[in-house]
Amino acid sequence: MGTKIGFIGLGHMGTPMAKNLLDAGYHLQVYNRTLSKIDELGEGAITMCNSPAGAADGASIVITMLSEDEVLKETVLGKSGILEKLQKGGVHISMSTISPDTAQLLSDAHKAAGSSYLASPVFGRPEAAAAKKLWICVSGDQHAKDLAKPVLENLGQGIVDFGEGAAANVVKIAGNFMIMASMEMMAEAYTLAEKSGVDRLKVAEFFGSTLFNAPIFQNYGRLIANKQYEPVGFKSKLGLKDARLAFKLSQQTETPMPVVNTVHNRLLSAVAKGWGETDWVEGVGRGVCEDAGV
Repeated sequence: MGTKIGFIGLGHMGTPMAKNLLDAGYHLQVYNRTLSKIDELGEGAITMCNSPAGAADGASIVITMLSEDEVLKETVLGKSGILEKLQKGGVHISMSTISPDTAQLLSDAHKAAGSSYLASPVFGRPEAAAAKKLWICVSGDQHAKDLAKPVLENLGQGIVDFGEGAAANVVKIAGNFMIMASMEMMAEAYTLAEKSGVDRLKVAEFFGSTLFNAPIFQNYGRLIANKQYEPVGFKSKLGLKDARLAFKLSQQTETPMPVVNTVHNRLLSAVAKGWGETDWVEGVGRGVCEDAGV
């Protein structure tokens, strides 16, 4: 295929996504703050870059998978940032969970520079990214969507269009809140069963195949019921960040969301206990178990 794509951010999600693009025949111009992680991509058409600007140089598309708003803003707007080199008419595809405010700021900056910004957050853990099973939400201008579509089709099982602006970011925050709330609910229910002398795994299997027959309850339910906290797919500190985003958005829109406080405090407690680098399944599931004395 030979098309050059800038790729920035090789975390638990970014690395398998980049590998899939290499397998699809794209040439990747890769930047990561820890340059040694680029070696994890193995063989392929890779150019190692020393800055975000280098990754964007000569590329019509740049993908970022960066978890923190401030890091993303610096990567785009800062010295040697993406905007210094992304060509006119180029598209920045931002695929991580960030605030709608940040998305709008970056969209405006790209428009002023003659390029486009496409909000494209994803749902799925690293194993889903490796298997091209991500669900991708998009919002932005049609030019960006058209240019991004053939690339995104190599990363997920479906692309859902939510219109313009930062709508996809709102959907992502809402979805991550629902996952957190479901995890808290499952952890409490299965711990209740355990303390009552009932096999928590059998309870999880029952609900995951009947009343709550859905991937979240099947996959996260199994991990929570088994108290299986490794490998780390999504860190507790990132879950806390997303809970903060949900709380902020609820305040901005005057939307009462009392359950946000519950999951925020659960993950805040996990980070305070030193579990920030652990999977958020542990942050929630272990936290509930410890509160219950099991």
